[in-house]
Amino acid sequence: MEYFYSKMIINASFEEIESSVREELKQEGFGVLTEINVQQTLKKKLDVDFKRYIILGACIPEAAYKLLQQELKAGVFLPCNIILEENDDESIEVSAINPVAAFSAVDNDSIGCHLEEIQQKLMNVIDNC
Repeated sequence: MEYFYSKMIINASFEEIESSVREELKQEGFGVLTEINVQQTLKKKLDVDFKRYIILGACIPEAAYKLLQQELKAGVFLPCNIILEENDDESIEVSAINPVAAFSAVDNDSIGCHLEEIQQKLMNVIDNC
């Protein structure tokens, strides 16, 4: 089982794809809680050059609440991360965590249905951007 789901996009700008991902996240009920611009952070902290790479930490509050009610330590896996990375050929890869794979070490059968729902929503975001 892959720990992420991704899609390569070749005919749009980084900004267009980022905007699309943010809109698709909203459509699926996610809010963006965190944003890390890895390129800027690495330049500032280490003075190194790195490709355009953004990590969006997204969460559906109701789903997070249900998970935390069933498995309090589920917070170590939250929020769900989505990355946008620009490749040398200027294609953009959009990837999201696979929550089912991420939680595979958790011994709690009651959370499976919540994870499958979140997984499907993240796949919808990737597929529709």
